[in-house]
Amino acid sequence: MRCARLAVLILFAVMLCLSPAGAEEAVKMPKFTGVSVHDPSIVRAPDGTFYIFGSHMAAARSTDLMNWKLISRDAGSGCTLVENVQTEMQEALSWAKTTTFWAPDVVQLADGTWAMYYCTCEGSSPLSALGLALAEQPEGPYRNQEILLKSGQSGYNANYYPNVVDPCAFYDKEGRLWMVYGSYSGGIFILEMDPATGRPLEGQDPYGTKLLGKNHARIEGPYILYSPETDYYYLFLSFGGLDSNGGYNIRVCRSRNPDGPYEDSLGQEMIRCGGAPGTFFHDPDYEGYAVKLMGGYHFQLLPSDTNTIGVAYRSPGHNSAYYDAETGRYFLIFHTRFANSGESFTVRVHEMWMNSEGWPVVSPLRYAGEEAEEIPADRVNGLYKLLFHEHDINTVEHESQLAVLHADGTVDGSVTGQWTLEGSAITVTNDGTVYSGVTCLGLDGAQSAEVTCFTALNAAGEALWGIRAEDEP
Repeated sequence: MRCARLAVLILFAVMLCLSPAGAEEAVKMPKFTGVSVHDPSIVRAPDGTFYIFGSHMAAARSTDLMNWKLISRDAGSGCTLVENVQTEMQEALSWAKTTTFWAPDVVQLADGTWAMYYCTCEGSSPLSALGLALAEQPEGPYRNQEILLKSGQSGYNANYYPNVVDPCAFYDKEGRLWMVYGSYSGGIFILEMDPATGRPLEGQDPYGTKLLGKNHARIEGPYILYSPETDYYYLFLSFGGLDSNGGYNIRVCRSRNPDGPYEDSLGQEMIRCGGAPGTFFHDPDYEGYAVKLMGGYHFQLLPSDTNTIGVAYRSPGHNSAYYDAETGRYFLIFHTRFANSGESFTVRVHEMWMNSEGWPVVSPLRYAGEEAEEIPADRVNGLYKLLFHEHDINTVEHESQLAVLHADGTVDGSVTGQWTLEGSAITVTNDGTVYSGVTCLGLDGAQSAEVTCFTALNAAGEALWGIRAEDEP
């Protein structure tokens, strides 16, 4: 039962109105400087600087994952990554009949050279090119080398073969270089690359190994991250459409090998994930696959909230991810749109953790420089805004509900069940469905308050987020 119990919620609202807003103290807000980089792909330079590269040759840098400085704006006069970009990449632009670029990726090769995998696409068809450019520094200038892959040519089968865009290059635990890529059309593919040259190794199928997708399923933006903590490779994907009403949402599956096979939390083989023959963008065929980490959402305001302006994420997606080997911390980097803001977008960074089942769970709140900290039980029990992400490709944001995590381990309100805490690991049961996750501290920017949160997943791969609103009533 996920329906709110009206009488209980009214009682909560009355109690909040009568009680002082006091469980979470107001804090000084850290500085944030946002940037509009679509499809941000992250890489960290040896000097510790983070870079994100996105569509239209936009790019930015940061030293703290909170304050970003735009270093390249567009594929025209605002491009600083490539000198005379329209001339330098003319072959790829002409092939795709466009003047701009889709989501790129940058990786450092074995000799220290920086490799940019760029891509162009016609847009209404999979007429695309994926090329390689090299530079001595992460900010360029990049010099074009060659087109590595093309799609849309004569004899190309868009129901099976990939649209050659959205590359992600990564090293596996043995130091081998791979590139996963693909969007809509025939799905997601992976190629092993030469770490010395950045080009595909010989002896493979020209498109590589297929991982999932077919018949124009709305699945794109692959990104693979290896976790030494779990010894899994995690393949992040975006399901749905990227526009504000398109339902973009971030999902993940995993494998013991970089080139698969990948499975979700139900053990479903991702190679089976795709559209049925003869279909086109038919979401019901594949929305039941992969662990859904995040979709559009809105935490509703309460009478005790000091700020009455809420923020709703819409169509968050096309993420990259980062693992910090020194600290053991994980971060999810993505762009999102917002309710009532049209198609404007900005970059967001949220911290991640691995739950007891070895799946990543994402903080409900953007990263604000928090230190890792174990939270005692008396700071966990209380009134919560709960957000069920469910498993749909939701074009309208899911709304939070209210429930109380009581000190005796019971839960009531919009959720009826139990909760337990062991260290930072939390388990919440809702009508027999178990969600396993972690507790964390977060900064509620809307309320300028440091709050207790939790993030968890059930066995079906559906996320549950909680933000504590008050002490136990």
